[in-house]
Amino acid sequence: VVYGFGPSVYTRVLRLVLHLKEVPYDMCPVNPFSETPDRTLGSVTEFNRVPVLDHDGFILSETAVICRYVDAVFPAPPLRPTEARSVARMEQVAAIIDAYGYVPMVRQVFSNRVFLPLINAPADEAQITEGLAASHRALRALERIAGEALVLNCKELTLADLHLAPMMDYFVMAQEGRDALVDYPAVARWWEWMTQQPAMAATDPGILTPGYDPFG
Repeated sequence: VVYGFGPSVYTRVLRLVLHLKEVPYDMCPVNPFSETPDRTLGSVTEFNRVPVLDHDGFILSETAVICRYVDAVFPAPPLRPTEARSVARMEQVAAIIDAYGYVPMVRQVFSNRVFLPLINAPADEAQITEGLAASHRALRALERIAGEALVLNCKELTLADLHLAPMMDYFVMAQEGRDALVDYPAVARWWEWMTQQPAMAATDPGILTPGYDPFG
């Protein structure tokens, strides 16, 4: 069972992994943004964050940890490299995007330029400007890694690709995000390749679908 929130990039990370592993699962919708704490989510985690995985009664939180667990329990196809430096780069991509990319790219740029208008809420232009400026630090680091081609190499899918892709998908929904990629050719090349992966379409949360209700 996956406890998740439909529009959540982290929920989609896990869904991508499960899709590629061809692991069937039930989705239990929860709302980490509810004004009143979601009791169902609170029953499986103390931190009000998604996703949470319940695998035969073994309950696990924290996206990167869950994905490594799923990759270990369901070994085919493998989503972790075997060479030590490639593993290190894979872990580094997840750490960079979590620490330096998620807030500016998703919470500031995407949320204000794309998400808030969808729910008829006012956008904060200052947040977009601040987020875009901060996004470049993460993109510069990712450009070096993609250029090195140990991961994000447009050849083999790893947990690095799957952790980054949902956030990049939201970031480039904003024109500012699309424009920013021009300065990062290795990342842009990776993203073009990633958009062609069937798993991306299969796990699309449909945020831009007319009438989509993120809280429904």
